Amino acid sequence: MPTTAPDILGQALLDYHHGRAEATLTVHCSAAEDEPLPASYLFRTLLQMPELERQALDECRGRVLDIGAGAGAHALELQSRGFMVKAVDISAGAVQVMSERGVQHAAQHRLMDPRPATEPPYDTILLLMNGLGLAGTLEGLDKMLAHARTLLAPDGQILATSSDIRYLYEDEDGALLINLNGPYYGEVEYRFSYDGRTGEPFPWLFIDAALLADAAEAAGYTAEFLGEDEQEQYLVRLMPAGG
Repeated sequence: MPTTAPDILGQALLDYHHGRAEATLTVHCSAAEDEPLPASYLFRTLLQMPELERQALDECRGRVLDIGAGAGAHALELQSRGFMVKAVDISAGAVQVMSERGVQHAAQHRLMDPRPATEPPYDTILLLMNGLGLAGTLEGLDKMLAHARTLLAPDGQILATSSDIRYLYEDEDGALLINLNGPYYGEVEYRFSYDGRTGEPFPWLFIDAALLADAAEAAGYTAEFLGEDEQEQYLVRLMPAGG
């Protein structure tokens, strides 16, 4: 009989929200060493957010769809500014936390779920914390960008962050140690561990800016790069061409 995959992220968020201040996930990545992720980081306030995230929030307009919303940090900040925000996440635990924290419209949602016919399109889709990674692969990005057209108003925008992780493959002389016949180097695999349990692996995409610009153009978007930080992470605005 099939079993439901454990909601590792959701459990950590629930534990922290309910008073377990030390709740910390372990992030396993196929391209890097294991790293701890304190659940508290997903509850950060505006002043604790990186500059690119604060910039993205300032660029929001109209009805906002926050995809991969986690504990609702961005949604709560936007709500405080008067925005109508729908915050969605695949994690049931995350959605419960968001609801308990006061996110007015929180829902469990898969990336490619259709927009309900009763909901008007969105003016802004928000994909932060390397949110383009939810696409999983380059092929998945093409599908995600096509699907986003069905969620956006004609003059809507996607505000998203991603990173170029080629530095992980550079040797001491700066030469890239990449198999050119293999998958794109930004396609990696993640899984979370917490409290003695390990979740299912899932694909994640880190895409360099030039390749994203090409993918966006092919999908009928214009790309405007709004900022970059010292960790090679960038913020981009994608808008339907002719919107």
